[in-house]
Amino acid sequence: MKKVLFATTALVASAGIASAQGVELSGSAEMGIVGGSAYGETQFHHDIDVTFTLSGETDNGISFGATIDLDEVDQAGNGIPAGANPSSVYISGSFGTLTMGDTDGALDWALQEVNLVGGSIDDSETAHAGFNGNAALDGSYDGQVARYDYSFGDFAFAVSAELDDTGVGDPALGIGGKYSGDLGGVTLGVGVGYQSNGIQDALGVSLDAAFGGGFVVGINYTDLAGGWSVNSSGRGGFAVDPVDSHMAIGLGYTMDALSIGVNYGVYSSTIPGWIDPTGYGLAVNYDLGGGATVQFGYGSSTVEATFGPVGTSVSTDSFSLGLAMSF
Repeated sequence: MKKVLFATTALVASAGIASAQGVELSGSAEMGIVGGSAYGETQFHHDIDVTFTLSGETDNGISFGATIDLDEVDQAGNGIPAGANPSSVYISGSFGTLTMGDTDGALDWALQEVNLVGGSIDDSETAHAGFNGNAALDGSYDGQVARYDYSFGDFAFAVSAELDDTGVGDPALGIGGKYSGDLGGVTLGVGVGYQSNGIQDALGVSLDAAFGGGFVVGINYTDLAGGWSVNSSGRGGFAVDPVDSHMAIGLGYTMDALSIGVNYGVYSSTIPGWIDPTGYGLAVNYDLGGGATVQFGYGSSTVEATFGPVGTSVSTDSFSLGLAMSF
């Protein structure tokens, strides 16, 4: 008993020291069930995520810090890799903010995704074939992105770069800008971004609006040039489906503890007669308070079938129901 008390006391003392030095610890956990044709069988699901946030400030007021996400417990059979621990470092001041590491490129930073409200324990509502997270060329090489962004009033802009460490490929460069302001009681957001690695290009725009009564709506469009493809092999379709554009729309509604979000997306296939990869997602959340939320998610995909004549489609779906906890 004495050893347990000593260990507990030491832990509390060390936590106090860490907090005083600008070190914060937060986390999340999930538990529930997942299923649908994408899984094959209904399964149990759990996940734990711990994040360390470090921060400090120089004598002349320049802020600096870092985050590391001890992400994803290794779940045998769930396809989640062990050791996926994204991290980033930043400095910030009146000159703007410079971030380096696992961070968004300028295109992704500028555009609003269409999953506007809610979430699910397995991200079913965004795992469908029609969803595009706007990451575009992030991850072209080693995934280490450097981004500078600066805001002034309702406007902000950013530039980003990701380098090929082998020196073979051109840097993946990006530029983006966004606006957010109140227009007669409607909060309007506009984002525009461009990214290129010398071979592939992506030009995107997004619009989102929050209305009175808890309603939100968003739409985005991305033009893809230079040979793009989506991988639908996990949904029974072709592993490489050439595409040249993407469009998506999302709606959300929040009333007290209840939140409902839906989204739909479609890629334009470049092969005549092929099925355009499409999908839609639904997320329903109920906030229990204290950091606990009941979450339901559903996603459905339609893609070009691997076998059969041109124009033959295959559909898959996934669902989840569980409890998400934040600490």
